[in-house]
Amino acid sequence: MKIIATAASAEQGKALLEVGVDMLYVGEDAFGLRLPTSFSRAEIETMVEIAHSQNKKVVVAVNALMHNDRIEKVVSYLQFLEKCRVDAITVGDPGVIHLLKKHNLNIPFIYDAQTIVTSAKQINFWAKRGATGAVLARELTYEELEAIGAQTTVPLEILVYGATCIHQSLRPLASNYLQYTNQDVSPSKKRGLYITEKNDPDSRYSIYEDINGTHIFASYDVNLLTQLDKVMEANLHHWKLDGLFTKGDDFVQIARLFVEAKNALLEKRWSADYMQQLNEKLHEYHPKDRPLDEGFFVKDPTEIE
Repeated sequence: MKIIATAASAEQGKALLEVGVDMLYVGEDAFGLRLPTSFSRAEIETMVEIAHSQNKKVVVAVNALMHNDRIEKVVSYLQFLEKCRVDAITVGDPGVIHLLKKHNLNIPFIYDAQTIVTSAKQINFWAKRGATGAVLARELTYEELEAIGAQTTVPLEILVYGATCIHQSLRPLASNYLQYTNQDVSPSKKRGLYITEKNDPDSRYSIYEDINGTHIFASYDVNLLTQLDKVMEANLHHWKLDGLFTKGDDFVQIARLFVEAKNALLEKRWSADYMQQLNEKLHEYHPKDRPLDEGFFVKDPTEIE
């Protein structure tokens, strides 16, 4: 059982390791998607040194949509990552995997093609070609996840806490709208913009732009703390915590709760009462303007539209 968490800074990364997180997830916006902070190369080196000094690991995001301009620059970035001894990278573009092999770069890669990682056969296909793990799509039900977990040969990562991206486009959709409506507003992540459905005024889909285009998120963030026993039973042993919209120490404290939950499950101390206690604490640290639910995990596969 491993817990992997995004880090927004070296300081937060240190704090996450101190509360028991096993792996830190960082990267640079030019090559990675939807990161809390774009780390410089020097910051990545520092993070790797800190993690390795505690026998922990660092995974770097190289899962961007690689247009020609990016793919031409990615080799030097991969060479840097190999030199500073990152433990793995996440990759979704077969072109990047090809370049890893072509240039004999010794970096383990985790297959991460976002929404299309939905079957055991696809995961095993990439495992046979060197993948050491896979990041599962967010739109999978428990029944689907259980079936995949029973048939795959590499560790599987599942989002157990954080925001879910439901749309990405390289086009500057938010900027275009703001310009059309004569609004002098930044579409950056810090601005906290959201869109609402016409027939559902309570819906709030977070939206922002960065170098990778426009990103739109589900109106509910994922929280699977109450489902962790089923997650473990489904052979899903890498638990991802995404702090994109949960800042500072609040995210560290939420990570601590998941570490406590993991330890309780492994030590056979898990109970409904203890789970409820942890879940109540989680809601105290989670941003009040961002509702939580279990996402697709609890849905009936036959009822999904």
